[in-house]
Amino acid sequence: MKITVHRGLNQIGGNIIEIESEGTRILFDIGLDLDPRNNLELPKIENLFDSKGYVAIFISHYHSDHMGLVYEVNKEIPVYIGEQSYAMIQASNRYLNKPDFKVTKFLNHKVPIQVGRIKVTPFLCDHSAYNSFMLFAESESGNVLYTGDFRANGRKPSEWLLNELPKNIDTLICEGTTLSRDGYIAQTETELETIATDLIKLHKGPVFVLQSSMNIDRIVTMYRAAKRNDRIFLEDLYLAEITSSIRSRIPNPIDFEDVKVFSTYYLNKQSNRYKLFERYGQKRITKNSISESNFVMCVRVSMLDYLEKLSKKVSFENGLLIYSFWSGYLLQPEVAEFVERYKEMGLEIITLHTSGHADDGTLMHLIELVNPKSIIPVHTENFGWFKTKYESKVING
Repeated sequence: MKITVHRGLNQIGGNIIEIESEGTRILFDIGLDLDPRNNLELPKIENLFDSKGYVAIFISHYHSDHMGLVYEVNKEIPVYIGEQSYAMIQASNRYLNKPDFKVTKFLNHKVPIQVGRIKVTPFLCDHSAYNSFMLFAESESGNVLYTGDFRANGRKPSEWLLNELPKNIDTLICEGTTLSRDGYIAQTETELETIATDLIKLHKGPVFVLQSSMNIDRIVTMYRAAKRNDRIFLEDLYLAEITSSIRSRIPNPIDFEDVKVFSTYYLNKQSNRYKLFERYGQKRITKNSISESNFVMCVRVSMLDYLEKLSKKVSFENGLLIYSFWSGYLLQPEVAEFVERYKEMGLEIITLHTSGHADDGTLMHLIELVNPKSIIPVHTENFGWFKTKYESKVING
């Protein structure tokens, strides 16, 4: 079994990993580089974009640094991804009026898929992207486990999931995103929920949460904190489309009485978004109704104008903005402007976040469990951590 890391070594994001056995070539992930300047040209990978040189592409999860190039690959190459992941992608594309990509078959926990000489078994894992998978490839010439992105501090039973993984494997392709953060120990989503609940209780004014619309665990965390303070939970149309696409126990305006959906601008009756908004019926809420409510509102940077108009209807006194992103995004001008404007409107700004990636203790636990003969670190800027701890096993793919 031959492993080629086309991209993902000594950097975070942009993973493209090839597995080849007896003429069968597959890819694990097909990600965009996190630096947009590196996406001006397609990666120089033969028979991927202009012809069908691979029998399958397996996507571990929906973050763009793992699947963003799927729209560019040759359309004859079969694509595999989790069903709920795909539902969320479709909801996002529908709202943004973007095209979809075709999926050949959905990934399910421990249900193997045979492609040529290689059998791939997905293993559900805990990550900030909902419905994420680790991927285990095996053939007569060996086997390899690819972690994708994972953690053990979310809302899934991570210890049980880790114990489901194969043991004594040949090769582990392992992420190490957090290893450049000295002494990082991940807080759990449950701990965040408790802190958020107490913060909201201390603020009598409106509460806003700036977070990813695709981070389902965090949406659950903030919804539960809102509920524990008897506040309604407000999702804009985009977020409502995402949560409603998977429903189940995820807070969404269709199934949850205390979740409402709002639109940040006037919708033309002929527009696609108007039709999407109409579907929510009595679960829609206007600025006037919001101003009379006790709420927690999920917001995005693009909503600044809407929120300034809302501030003229709702007193922001003793209000709160919970910033629930990686702190590095605050260096982006549009994010910095958004947060600064909120300060000017009188809101207290508090950062409350935890990573979607494993800390070093979780990484060591995984490595001990699967006991690989060799390790290829990816999605990390600290290759040296692996080299120091597992020198005899680490190889550079």
